Amino acid sequence: MSDDTNLSLRQRKFAVFGNPIKQSRSPFIHAEFAKQTGLSLQYRAIRVELDNFERAVMDFFKAGGSGLNVTVPFKEQAYQLASRHSARAVRAKACNTLRPEADGVYGDNTDGIGLIRDMIANHGWSLRGVRVLLLGAGGAARGVMEPLLRENPSALVVANRTVAKAETLAKEFADLGQVVGKALTDLASELPFDVIINATSAGLKGETPDLPGSLLGDRCCCYDMVYGAEPTAFMRWAAENAAWAVSDGLGMLVEQAAESFYVWHRERPDTASVINHLRGSLAAA
Repeated sequence: MSDDTNLSLRQRKFAVFGNPIKQSRSPFIHAEFAKQTGLSLQYRAIRVELDNFERAVMDFFKAGGSGLNVTVPFKEQAYQLASRHSARAVRAKACNTLRPEADGVYGDNTDGIGLIRDMIANHGWSLRGVRVLLLGAGGAARGVMEPLLRENPSALVVANRTVAKAETLAKEFADLGQVVGKALTDLASELPFDVIINATSAGLKGETPDLPGSLLGDRCCCYDMVYGAEPTAFMRWAAENAAWAVSDGLGMLVEQAAESFYVWHRERPDTASVINHLRGSLAAA
């Protein structure tokens, strides 16, 4: 690596935009990735006003920013702002990773690959040939639909309080596999599932959808996309109904960050040590 390259890397600035953003773990995660890969960078968590997202992004890049992560509620706005997209961002119609280019802004979505890597590489779960239930039909669910279907489950059921949203999402991704949309209230008649993923916003409020325990198969794995110091309400429901394995979304957070890091730097950091550190920090909180 040349001295000029080293200099440019030292000067690179990154951030995550969101609202709220106070509790973001992203600055710590990217600082750890930078240590691993020998890069020196700045990464900040910045609260952006709801009506100021586009201007804040363009001002950040004009001031020399090299990359942005985007979290709630701006992922769909980030997609609209980007002038060029990855294929996975086009499918999700949302971006959580932005990068300035000479003629505009490049947008990507790393949420789905973050979920898949955590479930498969970190937990050893399998999605191939199994029945998967995805709870929720909002942005979080949309962002993981394509990666889930690429793993070739035998069936993917999307369940939502508003059935029309679930059905619309299922139709949009039907070209990738066997996927149907259902109302949450219609799940009692479903055959048991092998994997259940909670992508609803209920977990952020300490709640969980009202679900029958009959949804869990003999070796059912249950995954909640949110995380906290204590097991989420969905995780508690899964454990009470004898789930074979239960996980929160902390690993997904780190894995999607690692993919964003790769998009910006073409360096793939180790995630296990960062996940373990964050898990320890939560336990000590």
